[in-house]
Amino acid sequence: MTRYIVKRLGLALITLVLLSMVVFATAQLLPGDIGRNILGPFAPQSAVDAMNRQLGANRPAVVQYWDWISGVVQGDLGRSLAFQLPIRPILATALGNSLKLALEAFLIVIPLGILGGIAAGLRAGRALDRTVTVGGLSLSSVPEFVSGIVLIIVVGIFLGWLPITAQAPDGAGALTQGRYLLLPAICLALVLFGYIARITRAGVVEALDSDYARTAYLKGLPSNVVIRRHVLRNALLPTIAVVATQIGYLVGGLVVVETLFSYQGIGLLVFNAATKKDYPMLAAGVLVIGIIYLLVTLAADILIAVLNPRIRLGGAE
Repeated sequence: MTRYIVKRLGLALITLVLLSMVVFATAQLLPGDIGRNILGPFAPQSAVDAMNRQLGANRPAVVQYWDWISGVVQGDLGRSLAFQLPIRPILATALGNSLKLALEAFLIVIPLGILGGIAAGLRAGRALDRTVTVGGLSLSSVPEFVSGIVLIIVVGIFLGWLPITAQAPDGAGALTQGRYLLLPAICLALVLFGYIARITRAGVVEALDSDYARTAYLKGLPSNVVIRRHVLRNALLPTIAVVATQIGYLVGGLVVVETLFSYQGIGLLVFNAATKKDYPMLAAGVLVIGIIYLLVTLAADILIAVLNPRIRLGGAE
């Protein structure tokens, strides 16, 4: 197991280095001039050139990358061109907001998705299976902005049960924040439910049809023991991998939901940085999202290896 973890950590570090290069290169390739964006369209070219020299934007790309990544390793993410403030506290606040929303959405969708998939898999071909499959597919096909608008109009405005904004007042307690985040969390749960339920259902159906499940039944084990000890242990492995990828989406890919519910998360921050050509903020935000993807995927790989020894033995070779 130790060898497997060390190998995965090494691959994660290599991926992180490549990710940092791609992020920096992408930010550099965006159209626009940094000095011109800061000083405005009517500033003289001499002032723009002086600003670029002050920011180091006129240096070779390799030198700029080395200075940037050296600062990142030391915890210095640079200074935002749009806010004229250090990036780290701004990014930390936005990331904290996105993590709160992601956590609440997962607390809703993971139990419902897994239980729905298990129930559908155990009753494959029956009415419950068709209901979960068709219902989940229908919900997944509806874009977030459509379901979000419907929830705002029906639940927030017409019924008045929940606030239509996700941004809680300053100093609000955990319960109040959870209430403000409930509507966007439900919006996300509607999209992710079908995906998680279908993957879980497929895993359950495959596990029930396996040789080890039939052998367990032939040995006379009760159905609940076979399902708990043999079927679910193997059926949930694909679900773990899917959930890990969805965590990265919930943290960094919620631009539509965060805009719709006026929520200051990291997805909206990165989007605004791209539109305002705030290259340092854009690079730092995308890099942080990439790191979260790597960490969550690494944790999922380790958990899958714990549940299935064949994977860690094969991966350690």
